[in-house]
Order: sequence, then structure tokens, then C-alpha cells
Amino acid sequence: MNMGQITTTDQNFKEMLNQHSRVVVKYYADWCGSCKLFAPKYRRLADDSRFEGVAFLDINAEQNPEARKEAGVNNLPYFATFLNGKLMKGEATSKEENVVAMIENLKTS
Repeated sequence: MNMGQITTTDQNFKEMLNQHSRVVVKYYADWCGSCKLFAPKYRRLADDSRFEGVAFLDINAEQNPEARKEAGVNNLPYFATFLNGKLMKGEATSKEENVVAMIENLKTS
């Protein structure tokens, strides 16, 4: 069963990384048009049965500097994958196929 998207903050970010072995994070800001456009795609990916066992976190990059620093966020939208609490890959992209490739790589690690 997929967990869907989990809205996360600096307060529980580390806890989420510790709770889930495979994590993908979407960093966004309220003013970011590309972030808004990607939101329904991310929701769909979070519900995709291919990615069962992967936690999909959603973090407002402006309000959560610690979580942002953890992944080296330099642009938005930004996606990062974590395996057992360690950053695997981070990329500023709004291409769904790039995000899917990151998640597939995470699933096979």
C-alpha cells in the first residue's frame, strides 16, 4: 500500500528519513510556478504501485532551511532521493521522466 505524499518540515525531516529506508523528496515554494505544475504529477507518482515502499515527502524549501541544506537545494522544484538516511541524488528538474528515473534507481538500490 502506498503512503501518498507526506508533508514534512525541519521538525520531522530526520525522523522521516530514519523511519523509511527509501525516500524521495520534492522541494517547492509557494511562488514557484513549475512546482505548482508538477504537484499533480508528484501526487500520481506517490500513488503509483510501481513505487510501493518509497516514501514521498513534500517540503516547502523556503520554510525549512535544514531539510534544504541536507539535499543541497539550489533551484526549484528540486527532487532528492535518500537511501537509509543518506542522500543518493539531488536534481533541480521539472521533467517527470527525470524524477521517475531517480525513483527507479532508488528502488533497485
